Amino acid sequence: MKFVVHEHHASRLHYDFRLEIAGVLKSWAIPKGPSMNPSDKRLAVRVEDHLLEYGDFEGIIPEGLYGAGPVLVWDSGEFQPEGDPETGLKQGKLRFTLNGKKLKGGFSIVLMRGRGTGKEWLLIKTQDAFAKKEWEMKEELTPAKEKQLQEKIPPCETS
Repeated sequence: MKFVVHEHHASRLHYDFRLEIAGVLKSWAIPKGPSMNPSDKRLAVRVEDHLLEYGDFEGIIPEGLYGAGPVLVWDSGEFQPEGDPETGLKQGKLRFTLNGKKLKGGFSIVLMRGRGTGKEWLLIKTQDAFAKKEWEMKEELTPAKEKQLQEKIPPCETS
């Protein structure tokens, strides 16, 4: 199964974390982005599922559409859940391993109970050989990359 993290420059920069589960990309918006530091518990707000085809999308979502702004793939790779991922999500805790270019090793995504809207989760890196205490998020969008993205049309515009 696949995972992808999109760097999304919408009204506010955030990172869309997506896991391939049950034929769709289960998705969370992570304001500060994922971390390889097990001490960081990153807020991950559950958003609507996306089609699998959206996984490799890079481009600029036009003004006036939801999520308007540049979107690029920040990381992607293989996703291996521990146990049944649908059951884990229903129970509010999913453990998994990522094998991406940037994100590697064990992670958990855990529902925050008793607060908010029920869409608030925490993405937490497991302490393992890939963990990095000195982790810093680095944006990938450069002026040259943004110019390339302007030539791409989002999947929602092609139908």
